[in-house]
Amino acid sequence: MSGRARLAVCAMVATLSAACALLPLVEPIGWVFQATILLALVITAGALARRVPLARPLTVAAQALIGLLLLTVLFTRGQAVAGVLPGPDAFREFGQLLQEGTSDVGRYAIPAPVTTGIRLLLVGGVVLIGLIVDALAVTYRSAAPAGLPLLALYSVAAGLSKNGAGWLWFLVAAAGYLLLLLAEGRDRLSRWGRVFGGGPTTAGRPYATAPVPPGGATPAPVRTGRRIGALALGIALIVPAALPSLSGGLLDMSARGGAGGAGGTISAVNPLVSLQDSLNQPEDREVLNYRTTTPDTRDLYLRIVALDQFDGAAWKPSQRTVVDVPDRLPDPPGLAPDVDTTAVNTSVSAARWYAQNWLPLPYPASRVDIPGRWRFEPEGRTLVGDRGQNTRGVRYQVESLIVRPTARQLADAPRPRPALRREYTRVPDSLPPVVERTAQRVTRGARSDYAKAVRLQDWFALRGGFTYNTEVRAGSGTQAITRFLEQKQGFCVHFAFSMAAMARTLGIPARVAVGFTPGGRRADGSYSVGLRDAHAWPELYFEGVGWTRFEPTPSRGSVPDYTVTADAPAEEDPGRAEPLPGRTAAPRPAEPSTDGGTCPPDQRRVAECGAVPGASGGGPADDGPAPGTLAAGALAVLLVLLLPAVPLLWRIRSRARRLARDRAAPPGAGPPDSGAAPPASGPGHRRSPAHSGHGAGGPPRSSLSRAGHAESGAGVADPRAGVPGSRTGGADARRVVLGPWRELVDSGWDYGIVPDDALTPRKAAERIVRVGELTGPAAEAAHRVAGAVEQALYAPHPEAAPGLAEDVRRVRAGLHAAASRGQRLRALLAPPSAVRLLWSASARASAVLGRLRTAVPGRSAAR
Repeated sequence: MSGRARLAVCAMVATLSAACALLPLVEPIGWVFQATILLALVITAGALARRVPLARPLTVAAQALIGLLLLTVLFTRGQAVAGVLPGPDAFREFGQLLQEGTSDVGRYAIPAPVTTGIRLLLVGGVVLIGLIVDALAVTYRSAAPAGLPLLALYSVAAGLSKNGAGWLWFLVAAAGYLLLLLAEGRDRLSRWGRVFGGGPTTAGRPYATAPVPPGGATPAPVRTGRRIGALALGIALIVPAALPSLSGGLLDMSARGGAGGAGGTISAVNPLVSLQDSLNQPEDREVLNYRTTTPDTRDLYLRIVALDQFDGAAWKPSQRTVVDVPDRLPDPPGLAPDVDTTAVNTSVSAARWYAQNWLPLPYPASRVDIPGRWRFEPEGRTLVGDRGQNTRGVRYQVESLIVRPTARQLADAPRPRPALRREYTRVPDSLPPVVERTAQRVTRGARSDYAKAVRLQDWFALRGGFTYNTEVRAGSGTQAITRFLEQKQGFCVHFAFSMAAMARTLGIPARVAVGFTPGGRRADGSYSVGLRDAHAWPELYFEGVGWTRFEPTPSRGSVPDYTVTADAPAEEDPGRAEPLPGRTAAPRPAEPSTDGGTCPPDQRRVAECGAVPGASGGGPADDGPAPGTLAAGALAVLLVLLLPAVPLLWRIRSRARRLARDRAAPPGAGPPDSGAAPPASGPGHRRSPAHSGHGAGGPPRSSLSRAGHAESGAGVADPRAGVPGSRTGGADARRVVLGPWRELVDSGWDYGIVPDDALTPRKAAERIVRVGELTGPAAEAAHRVAGAVEQALYAPHPEAAPGLAEDVRRVRAGLHAAASRGQRLRALLAPPSAVRLLWSASARASAVLGRLRTAVPGRSAAR
């Protein structure tokens, strides 16, 4: 294995070693095998590009292109052009997946499930880091700076882990980096020759390394390198342990306080981070499955958390004290004995992929039987996981109450306690005044807090002209509610946030609950709750009833019976209304309706209008791509299909041009291969035709090289061609002979016989005959072509030799017959001699740049 190949393998191993620190963060770990395959392909592409060789920036660009195509095939094949080329739709899908992956990282506890977005972050991140490491260590021959991207990859894992990445993963990552440094040092020393070990010399070889006997001492440079590596690794392990730790940073949302005692706190987190994403998922994956003893589940909302802190820009839970879960939960606050309640038992099972720190519970729960480390927050009556505990695959039993107050009980509710009223009616000064003005306008004439709450609910759901649309951005900031009131489009978050804020401006204690609607009934009697059942709703406090649910979101959830009145729209005081007798449950719509007004408000309120056929969430209809997009896509597909055929087509064209001159060679004919480099240029010699004599530090060209250079540079007819005694005498014969000779050399190259610049034409032909195993007419034809070349180069008056094209064809036929099947396919589809096309393009670009650099001084001198 060559030094660069060994270095490339070590760069890949170092990247994967650092990526191992990510393994504890997610499960399952199948993503690492995908990352390994993609990284291996990208590293291989870099090795092939360096072997061509390509310029260093082009090598990195080629690797990046290969990586992008591989990620496109793996993640956005359905949106890509021909399933491979990333177009605008594919890039939009990449952006969506990255956004979802970032959201999932903040939503799930460790170990998180490998969603598509998280998988893209993991696989794409490893491939990107591997590409950077390969570029630094192998392409640019600087392995030491490659430790920075490796450190970044390890730091991501250490930062996301609860207690940092373990020492084992650090040792694995450090070992990979030291292996990379060792490979680079070995490669660097190998370019200086054999290592001098400083020991006794071998007789006659004073500078060779003497063989080290078994059990003998290791050479000094090796011992020094090992000591430095061990010292650096020890410092990296010991110094961080001795430094003071930093805690309580801006991103610290972990639990504070005692882990198992009666105290402790929970910090504010944002459980709404994925609610809109859940509603917009193409697949309605099941989150929960439950069985319950109540036949009517309209009010059996599964509540996760209550958001009671409002800063004008967002709602979030307050930092509250948590305690151990008691055997029996305290009675709900504010609930009087005369309110009708029904005890319900519910058995819940969470999906294996669903990892939530808050436990979905019916409200208000009286008793929870669940295994694991859970804590109870009394104010919000929620259960939160402790020390990494989450809902993944848990099964639990819940006893809860279904509270059924009457409208009269709510309307006659006394004022709440002053402390509770102050806390839950607080609004910031930054809240736009339009929010309070709108609330007062909507509730004008209502005589009780209950009447005002019903007016607000019905204004959002029925009479305000609002529509449900999950495509609207949730937004943030003090102007978010103002924009929603103006645009009148949004989803449950907008409706719940706005109604709760407006209720607080009216002096009604309010907060926002987040959780799930009751879901749908299965044939076996159980209920299934999916991602699209994620919901947010306002809870308003009434003394004697407690926290009471309202439903302002159109076509979502179910309307509480105590808010539905027979004549509420026209009644002067809806606070005295009674619930409608015998009201049946509203059917749950299959999909959120985006009907903009074709359904009457009263029917839309109770979900009697079916979903609009073909509605997809309020997005505009797509009539297909534009003709320009189709044309561009077709052109891109055509270019991709033709790209592998470029070497084949170029060789066919160059062969035809070279051999055609054997049949007709008029004076001043063009070069046999206008796009080729000098014939003496082998794979290791890239010289520009603009340079003559000595190359950059290289030996002088041979006579064959100079003749080939003149041949490739002749592009204009010379009037002196063929004139006896002129400097260009015999140019016609040279052109006729050198074209077939070039084709003969390149044909041998295509079949694995690399050109040797040091050989004369006769020796080069003998080598082609020997290595190519040519016999009979093919061998004689090769010698005839070589003899014609020597006669054209060295004879005083060269003459054209006829039949060289046929001789070259005989040699090609002999090489083809003696080659293996693999060699034949490579000579046809990927001929190595096609690299001359890249050399020619590079030489022309250099010539153009040289002319541009000298153009201005040349004009100045002319003046």
